[in-house]
Amino acid sequence: MIIFANGELVPAEKAKVSAIDHGFLYGIGLFETMRVYNNRIFLWSEHYKRLMAGLDALRISATWTEQELLDSINRTLVANRLTDAYVRLSITGGQEGVGLVGVEYANPSLFVYVKPVAPVAEPPKGKQLVSVSIPRQTAEGAFRFKSHNYLNNALAKLEVGPDPKVEGLFLTQDGYVCEGIVSNVFWVRNGKLYTPSVATGLLNGITRQHVLTLAEELNLPWEEGLFLLSSLTAAEEAFLTNSVQEIIPVNQVDGVPLAQDYGPITKALRLAYRRSVALYK
Repeated sequence: MIIFANGELVPAEKAKVSAIDHGFLYGIGLFETMRVYNNRIFLWSEHYKRLMAGLDALRISATWTEQELLDSINRTLVANRLTDAYVRLSITGGQEGVGLVGVEYANPSLFVYVKPVAPVAEPPKGKQLVSVSIPRQTAEGAFRFKSHNYLNNALAKLEVGPDPKVEGLFLTQDGYVCEGIVSNVFWVRNGKLYTPSVATGLLNGITRQHVLTLAEELNLPWEEGLFLLSSLTAAEEAFLTNSVQEIIPVNQVDGVPLAQDYGPITKALRLAYRRSVALYK
């Protein structure tokens, strides 16, 4: 893999992060995970806006324009000879030494990682959703950032193990359904779509937001709120979303099979999603 590291394209084994970078020392950094289809970064503007909002909140100076960030991604894709890919763009606080700072991070670091992705499976393979014992920790700021502070997720992944067919499910301290380890959660009961509220402390995924927009376009009734696990286990169908895997059906929750492995609303939204990818410019 060739990595874009602070303006240079270098082999992964030669890419370096400073030992005094606050992304390394304190987790001061944000990242966006994106999917590239035929040289197009899907929902780039939405990812960029979320990134900028997070940088502003963390007082990390955005020293790159939107076009410069886009050029950095495209240069990395070309260097790796990829036209369909997973992209991770990371911006850290930069080299600020040992000790927290009380001022703006004026010299952030930028890294871009890319790797190939498998073609979208048709029909998609369902996943098992398993509740983890560790609760979803509350957001450290006013809302959850897509930040380098990933210990909660890492502990949950250690608990569920490496099986790609299994996704861990976070509940809040109060027992409400929150989100998957690397996904947002949706389910259907009596023809209505449900998803946890951002009040649970979930990451408001770009794909999550796009799916809700698609639901509006399809005139599907939906509700976000605080829901106990029993609401999810009683669902007729359920699915997960993230930017790389798109819409993934769920076939069981905590060992209980759902009524439908790949239900009609999941199919309708997945078809609409695939259509939006095809039409995206």
